[in-house]
Amino acid sequence: MESSAGCLRDTSVVVVTLESSEVYIIVSLSTKTDTQVIYIDPTTGALRYSAKQGYDVFKSQKEALDYVTNHSKWLCKSITYASAILGYAALGSYAVLLVATRLTAGIPNLPGGGCVYSVTESQWIRVSLQNPQPQSKTEIKNVQELTEFDIDGKHYFCETRDITRPFPSRMPVQNPDDEFVWNKWFSVPFKNIGLPQHCVILLQGFVESKTFGSLGQQEGVVALTARRSRLHPGTRYLARGLNSCYSTGNEVECEQLVWVPKRAGQSVPFSTYIWRRGTIPMWWGAELKLTAAEAEIYVSERDPYKGSAQYYQRLSERYDARNLDAAVGGSQKKSALVPIVCVNLLRNGEGKSECILVQHFEESLNYIRSTGKLPHTRIHLINYDWHASVKLKGEQQTIEGLWYLLKAPTVSIGIAEGDYLPTRERIKNCKGEIILNDDYDGAFCLRSHQNGVIRFNCADSLDRTNAASFFGALQVFMEQCRRLGISLDSNMAYGYQSAGNNAGYVAPLPPGWEKRSDAVTGKAYYIDHNTRTTTWSHPCPDKPWKRFDMTFEEFKRSTILSPVSQLADLFLTAGDIHATLYTGSKAMHSQILSIFNEEAGGKFKQFSAAQNMKITLQRRYKNAVVDSSRQKQLQIFLGLRLFKHFPSAMIHPLHVPSRPFGCFLKPVPSMFTSSDGGASLLSFKRKDLIWVSAHAADVVELFIYLGEPCHVSQLLLTVAHGADDTTFPSTVDVRTGRYLDGLKLVLEGASVPQCANGTNIVIPLTGPTSPEDMAVTGAGARLHAQQPSNPFMLYDFEELEGELDFLTRFVAVTFYPAVPGRGPMTLGEVEILGVSLPWRSLFSHGDGAARFIEHVNGQTKEINPFLSETNSNTLAAVVTNDRKPPSLQSESSAIPLIDLLTGEVILPDSNSQPVAESVVHEGSDLLDFLDDVVTQPVSGGMNQSKNVSSQGPSDNGSQQYIRLFKLLAGPDWDRSLDFMESMKLEIERFRLNLSAAERDRALLSIGIDPASINPHMLLEDSYMGQLYKVASSLALLGQASIEDKITASIGLGTSDKKSVDFWNITAIGERCSGGACQVLAETGHAAGASLTSSSSMTSESIFVCTECRRKVCRVCSAGKGAHLLASYNSKENSAYNGVTSQGGSVHGNSADASSNHSATLDGVMCKSCCNEVVLDALILDYVRVLISQRRRTRAGDAAEKALFHVFGLSSRNLIPERDEFLKSQGTATKVLEKLTDGEESLAEFPFASFLHPVETAAGSAPLLSLVAPLNSGSQESYWRAPPSISSVEFVIVLSDISDVSGVVLLVSPCGYSMSDAPTIQIWASNKVDKEERTCTGKWDMQSLVTSSSELCGREKSLQDGKLPRHVKFAFRNPVRCRIIWVTMRLPRLGSNSVNIERDFNLFSMDENPFAQIDRRASIGGEINSDPCIHVKRILVVGKSVGREIVSSSQGSDQVNVKNWLERAPPLNRFKIPIEVERLIDNDLILEQFLPPASPMLAGFRLDGFSAIKHRVNHSPASDVDIDGSNSLLDERLTNPAVLYIQVSALQESHNMVTVAEYRLPEVKANTPMYFDFPRQISTRRVTFRLLGDIAAFSDDPSEQDDSEFKAYPWAAGLSLANRVKLYYYADPYELGKWASLSAV
Repeated sequence: MESSAGCLRDTSVVVVTLESSEVYIIVSLSTKTDTQVIYIDPTTGALRYSAKQGYDVFKSQKEALDYVTNHSKWLCKSITYASAILGYAALGSYAVLLVATRLTAGIPNLPGGGCVYSVTESQWIRVSLQNPQPQSKTEIKNVQELTEFDIDGKHYFCETRDITRPFPSRMPVQNPDDEFVWNKWFSVPFKNIGLPQHCVILLQGFVESKTFGSLGQQEGVVALTARRSRLHPGTRYLARGLNSCYSTGNEVECEQLVWVPKRAGQSVPFSTYIWRRGTIPMWWGAELKLTAAEAEIYVSERDPYKGSAQYYQRLSERYDARNLDAAVGGSQKKSALVPIVCVNLLRNGEGKSECILVQHFEESLNYIRSTGKLPHTRIHLINYDWHASVKLKGEQQTIEGLWYLLKAPTVSIGIAEGDYLPTRERIKNCKGEIILNDDYDGAFCLRSHQNGVIRFNCADSLDRTNAASFFGALQVFMEQCRRLGISLDSNMAYGYQSAGNNAGYVAPLPPGWEKRSDAVTGKAYYIDHNTRTTTWSHPCPDKPWKRFDMTFEEFKRSTILSPVSQLADLFLTAGDIHATLYTGSKAMHSQILSIFNEEAGGKFKQFSAAQNMKITLQRRYKNAVVDSSRQKQLQIFLGLRLFKHFPSAMIHPLHVPSRPFGCFLKPVPSMFTSSDGGASLLSFKRKDLIWVSAHAADVVELFIYLGEPCHVSQLLLTVAHGADDTTFPSTVDVRTGRYLDGLKLVLEGASVPQCANGTNIVIPLTGPTSPEDMAVTGAGARLHAQQPSNPFMLYDFEELEGELDFLTRFVAVTFYPAVPGRGPMTLGEVEILGVSLPWRSLFSHGDGAARFIEHVNGQTKEINPFLSETNSNTLAAVVTNDRKPPSLQSESSAIPLIDLLTGEVILPDSNSQPVAESVVHEGSDLLDFLDDVVTQPVSGGMNQSKNVSSQGPSDNGSQQYIRLFKLLAGPDWDRSLDFMESMKLEIERFRLNLSAAERDRALLSIGIDPASINPHMLLEDSYMGQLYKVASSLALLGQASIEDKITASIGLGTSDKKSVDFWNITAIGERCSGGACQVLAETGHAAGASLTSSSSMTSESIFVCTECRRKVCRVCSAGKGAHLLASYNSKENSAYNGVTSQGGSVHGNSADASSNHSATLDGVMCKSCCNEVVLDALILDYVRVLISQRRRTRAGDAAEKALFHVFGLSSRNLIPERDEFLKSQGTATKVLEKLTDGEESLAEFPFASFLHPVETAAGSAPLLSLVAPLNSGSQESYWRAPPSISSVEFVIVLSDISDVSGVVLLVSPCGYSMSDAPTIQIWASNKVDKEERTCTGKWDMQSLVTSSSELCGREKSLQDGKLPRHVKFAFRNPVRCRIIWVTMRLPRLGSNSVNIERDFNLFSMDENPFAQIDRRASIGGEINSDPCIHVKRILVVGKSVGREIVSSSQGSDQVNVKNWLERAPPLNRFKIPIEVERLIDNDLILEQFLPPASPMLAGFRLDGFSAIKHRVNHSPASDVDIDGSNSLLDERLTNPAVLYIQVSALQESHNMVTVAEYRLPEVKANTPMYFDFPRQISTRRVTFRLLGDIAAFSDDPSEQDDSEFKAYPWAAGLSLANRVKLYYYADPYELGKWASLSAV
């Protein structure tokens, strides 16, 4: 890549793949002086970057490459050199990286600097990940199809300038217009690690420039830029007309930029012109008929103009320059309207297939004018049948006719003119709009603006559109050159102009010219300051736009044609690219563009007919065969419909904090006499390692310190063993915690199967759960029952909520052998996977820090198009800022909720009651249900009281729940609730913020069995299966709809709000008021007033049902989502564009919710017109949404608590103003360098932490603030111990093994006195045992206080760059260690350390060091004068040395171990023959009958399931459900789905007895897993039963069975058929030749 102006060097990217399959991305940007190294985690695909100098930040690319390869290229499997990163995504088992390997400068140097590069060659780098989670075949196939997406020659970018807007952009490069950014989703991983500039902003379309001049001299540059919109991506027959994003197919914004190059330091004049091209903006389509010559065009019969107004509104807002022209002052008068001129090139003759579109086009504009939605926009339609004109009049007269029609609108809309000023000192001379930002040194001065736009269209926005837009742009090009002083008049046209035919017009002077009058004669003359010459003639005497009035021949004769030919070449290339993107072939009928070049035009005409026929056949083939695959590629590349294309992949992959900075706190015993203490077990570079424990170990316990705090979600084990696979552990326990003390059990006795060497298995982990909660919900009893009930199908009624903690730092993993004392155990790599908070972004105040803080604090008002702003949600107070996290209730006095952006305390809002207007809605918008806002999903009386739910779960909440139950059940409590009543009671439970355990406790307290209100017990199995399928369809359609709505919001303002939301669930006791309502679906006397409703439980809003046309109130209306379910199988309603898949399925239905055309019926549907299953599906979907919101709220509470334990109340200053932070950051960096004497700070959170908790005083800064970065927190905050504590010990685990040279203590703002000056003692070690630590020194602070008065008293305000008060404790020699102990002890009164005569001044209390000091708590609290231990920061100074894994000794011990590993086991597994087997209960139960003479059963083999854990099971509650950008924790991690298999055997008593239950890990599909029974058994019948969270799994979308005869929708991939084999152990030598035939 060539360096652009102002850049330091060329951007360079090197992708290195090591022999260990690890991938590093080495990036040297042209705008930076250093080099960054980005690591792709080989397990999950997460990008990792810590910004550590010498680890992933280097001075040069060579230094970085040497570090990655360890100075040896032999360690590299491959090296790819590239010039730019275009995107990255981790998609389950694979990650894909897209880089540009070859670039072409489309525009080498824009005015003001900046090069626009076209991607000539690109490369997809596919990285295989070690993630063993099952992934469907379709997902893997989709990864392959993504890597076939065509990039080369059709995409471009600019590193330093924003080119997504008309030139010159008013925005910086990192704030583009999303409509034209094609890799926005693909660039998210780089934004998440704080490196957004490392992935360029990619546009699709065409860019190229050419130099031109008169008489062979270069005088100007013309650049053609075509930006393709991403709002309606797709191929020809899959993206026509409008979609639900209010955009048209093949929509392109074209820009023609002309400028005059100047020498450095001179102003650069330029001129720009914008026009659009696209298909007709209304709902229409075309069905491809293989036997017909043309596709059959049709227009939707219902609402064909839905969204047309929004389309024109987006254009109007983008090209509205009325105020800008007024601000220029005098050069242009302000226009009252924004003109949008549509040039329609369709055939409109009688009998033509396109005639129907012409008629509807006119009607659509009349409809828009009648609505009055665009009062400041004037839309003008010009119908010009291009093909008919060419056929009747010929090409030349067709061009003349087009010029005649375009003259008035082109002149009216105008063009933009201005200058680039190389220095900003010249701004004062600018008489126009001034544009400047940090992307360039100078400024732009715009003298005039283009107001409005001309839009060209034919049926496909292809061939005719390209030709017509060329001839329109050609006239503008002539005028641009004229105004820039570039003459393109030929000598042949000399006689055309005359002095008097300008109609009094006086042309403006070119830049640098001035008009003056002669002092003697008074005659005007002109001065050219550029060349310092004068002339009597006007430099631009021409009439403006004069060539519009010429005939074709006059134009040709009067114009220098070489620039015209160059411009035609640009349009020819651009036309081919747009045609290829849309149809897969080049443009047709392009010969007319070469009409000015007789030689080229003749050749074109000679081959045009044959060429056009060839292109027609190519298009027909690709449209019929290839388009569906190309459509999928587009959607995946844009990040659309990922819930369908990758239903199981995580949006944000997990982190692996156990490496590279994780370590073992205790050495792992090994058979090797010389080993690394187990460090190899945490290294991916030793993936093939087989670690052998000490002889006959009954238990192996690993104490792992995580390199970064996180919420631990998974344990990943790599199976490693020798010839005998039974040496691998059989079970595992896991405990986690913030500190080594008090680790909590999160997993006990989990089964570890025996697998092939190198197999990766994942064990999901939950947070610590309460045994009481498990007992009261009965979840554990239901799982382990002898006759387990059917799994919950609709949702988890008995969900257990584990504790979530984002500050987990220590993990203890305990392995147990199958047979204790049998021999050594073998281990492979151990990985801890989890979710971390964006600590680095928070400390560095990155772009996402403020958004994250807002999300955590609940201040972000999530906009949900499904929900109505006029109604209140029963859960609104729980999911918005009216809630307090339950975990913080007990600490409310010490931990108030604080807005970390403003520092203000968050108080509950006083919410007014919603007011419903009395209006009749006839249904004016097709997707009105998408125009509602988040915070209130439910309407009506149920929603009137938000303030109740601001309380956390408490006895008060339980009492309210009981009262609601009594209200619903009536006087007879034994009455069984129906399904709808039980679901509404569940909704109330979520409103009261009660967990399932708290609900069950409340019901049991009044003698009610919770199972009696379980919705699963109230429906028949067949109906429940149908309901599950309908709700699943609603979830997918809802996801597609809100995804489209989010995309549609680009470039538009807020939409209208409606009174009926997506679900519209009525409250308990809410009834129809009658009156104007004619449906009366919800009538009857209420049992009593709902606790959540006001005195009025009715709504006065009246609507009209779109089905029966009766008036209906809100209570009797079904939710907006009912229209999705009512129409998703209707071709007319869901395929307005004729968008059908290759198999004939219609886009928008449940089978294919992947299109961008999920349009639905408009208006409101009454409940009487809705199927019962649709109404039940709506309330089920809503309950699932509330479950999701509760999980998100719990994650937000955990994150909020984590932030408090790091920042405390100083978090109010966490996100200061950007400029203020950058200033403080620079100061803090200089201060830190001085404090550390240029060495590293080794103990900074989040990489360092404390081994043990330390008692902290009330109101003190948190303990972790002691190791927070220097510029975090407030100047006044500091940590202090309670006055009763006279000694504290800080045990700090460093970020890495380091050579420590000393410790620096930052003195608290209150300073030290003789009474609280502690004694400091410091130790160092690599192990947690105190016995093995080494003392590095002991210091008495009293002597320092006596000698330095600066340490006493309050600290004065610091000046910039001045060091804070501190004390350095330097070691005699650097100590290599990982753990530092710092002990602080207070002196005792009367001890040897306090001398009364020496330390007390009895005559001057003012100077008495023990005089009372007003020591206020650092972040609030009472004044305290008692002596206490206090400190502001602890800095550990030294140099990180990194860790090199020590290879094991090559002595005799390794030889012996190798021989032991290669020793074959004495017994092998052999299959037990089965007489017959039977599958029952949807293949979840397998019964096997054995012959009488069967050997003793030793265990069974189970092949891994092929079912996947789907990500989507409900409609979105907000936009964060789509891309997960603001989601703290994937819902599947909050409550992970776990499967169990229960084995029962028939005993002599003829009863089935449970032999064992096994918690199944996650492995890749069909991976053999061997489970030994606790003891060998003899039986004739064995039963295997699959238990657990079965409903959380689904099949590959392409293999799902939608059979109506299937009662339960369980995934076929969970079937036990052909998946289980029993085995026994035997000596292979005894079996002889039969051994190989019966081996398992």
